[in-house]
Amino acid sequence: MKFEELTDEEWELIEPLLPPPAPTGRPRADDRKTLNGIFYVLTTGCKWMDMPGEYGSYVTAWRRFRRWQEEGVWDAM
Repeated sequence: MKFEELTDEEWELIEPLLPPPAPTGRPRADDRKTLNGIFYVLTTGCKWMDMPGEYGSYVTAWRRFRRWQEEGVWDAM
């Protein structure tokens, strides 16, 4: 299966389903970039640590994947 990044139309549908960033603390990594990284790993089957750097930190992507799983974000999508 070929990986394709989210289109603007897809992002407009998904963005409201994501939890808001914490009001304090360090700014959160870009959700769209991170989500594209998660989809890259899930689509290609590569290891998290082999995720291209253009999608940010693979550790951030993995943690976000797990957090969103626990918060029901994937079910909402």
